Amino acid sequence: MKLSEIKQALEQVNQVKFQLPNGEEVPAHFHVTEIGNVSKHFIDCGGTIRKEAVINFQLFTDTDYDHRLSNQKLKSIIELSASRLDLEDLEIEVEYQADTIGKYGLAFDGQYFQLTTKQTDCLAKEKCGIPEKKSGVRLSALSAAQNGSCEPGAGCC
Repeated sequence: MKLSEIKQALEQVNQVKFQLPNGEEVPAHFHVTEIGNVSKHFIDCGGTIRKEAVINFQLFTDTDYDHRLSNQKLKSIIELSASRLDLEDLEIEVEYQADTIGKYGLAFDGQYFQLTTKQTDCLAKEKCGIPEKKSGVRLSALSAAQNGSCEPGAGCC
């Protein structure tokens, strides 16, 4: 989800609710303690220099159980951050601490802002000897094509 998309989604909800990948809700008294631009300049294992950037939201919960962040308040925090930090319309990454700080992607299902799992990946598979994944062929489809459906001159024999 990009920055522009969360602003649009906030117009559709009365209550801001975040949901973890396991279906558990982030407690309703959460705070958004940071919004910022995080850039990463790195070299991958194949020697290619790369740059990545995301908009980072940090969610935090404490013991102030009566706290609630309205959709309009969150939208105003986003707009202030975007104007003061000159934020681009980038993908959002969410930091949230359960046992340790986790980094999540963000999606919206019409009701919840869903924290989605992120995975690491090798960016230079061809240089690391990691074979390319091949598309599978169903044997049932292969045997059906070979059982009398091939006629001379059709190019299948």
